[in-house]
Amino acid sequence: MQVYVKTPSRLHFALIDLNGELGRVDGSLGLSLDFPNLALNAQPHDKLEIIGEQAEQFRKFALQFLSHFQIGGGVQIRIENAIPQHVGLGSGTQSSLAIAAALAEIFGIEGTVRAYAKVMGRGSTSGVGVAAFEGGGLVLDGGHSFGENREKQGFLPSHISKASPAPLLARYSLPKDWMFVLAIPNVLRKVFGEEEARIFRERCPIHSSEVEKVCRTILMKILPAVIEQNIVEFGAGLNELQRSGFAHVTLDLMHPTVKSCIQFLNDQDALGAGQSSFGPTCFGLVQGENKAATLAKAVEDFLSNKGGGRVFYTAANNIGAIIRVSP
Repeated sequence: MQVYVKTPSRLHFALIDLNGELGRVDGSLGLSLDFPNLALNAQPHDKLEIIGEQAEQFRKFALQFLSHFQIGGGVQIRIENAIPQHVGLGSGTQSSLAIAAALAEIFGIEGTVRAYAKVMGRGSTSGVGVAAFEGGGLVLDGGHSFGENREKQGFLPSHISKASPAPLLARYSLPKDWMFVLAIPNVLRKVFGEEEARIFRERCPIHSSEVEKVCRTILMKILPAVIEQNIVEFGAGLNELQRSGFAHVTLDLMHPTVKSCIQFLNDQDALGAGQSSFGPTCFGLVQGENKAATLAKAVEDFLSNKGGGRVFYTAANNIGAIIRVSP
């Protein structure tokens, strides 16, 4: 038996409510991407063997799944492609769910993606990564109940919180000619782990007026633009999200190189630009592959004078993870 799993990556556009006055927190909007992606092959083996990049991280995820279900068998997992870690593309969720899906097939474990996400400790702040794996597209989730004796009592990132994956409110496919130019500058500071938890503790709760801006932008600008396939209004909505909510109250934490790259994208007539999650990945929206290729080259030249970085372009992934099982 062999199991092949290929996942999207994701852009994280916004956490919606880090105030909590209405009895819910979190909520998020994000987009599944065709590239970069994760691809792995798994098959039964006499021991646990991980081959390829990020092997130690994948081993950790495999052991977590095997331990939870008290499985003693072995498996060989070959990593063909991996999503860059700690850069704002959702590598942790996609990697852990890919491992869970592969091991579930091999060892005959029946369950849902959301059940596996709970086992792997994913989706307890933003639900974008779990929803991206499930079905791709532009996804909006409804966060978690908040308060004493409720699902969440504090403002915590996913790796600390024990909440279940947030409920999916909406999923939309984006046109394939809506292209995203992605830049990952070579910068030293990457926000994850304890530093991420500290930021949530220190910056939350945010003022309700910031939450209101985010909600209005999503409901009355971004989602209608998707329905009407209006890329200009969609991009304008993405720009608004960069100036609102949690993104606004953490703007001072953005690396100067990332900030200058976003400004460059705007100066080059990107229809929308911003940072994904805590970055350093930033993005610019254009229509059509020719414009995407031109903008990507310009951004690459721009970053060459600022320490370099990786630049590429991609479209939305509207299908989610692919899981294939063969004898």
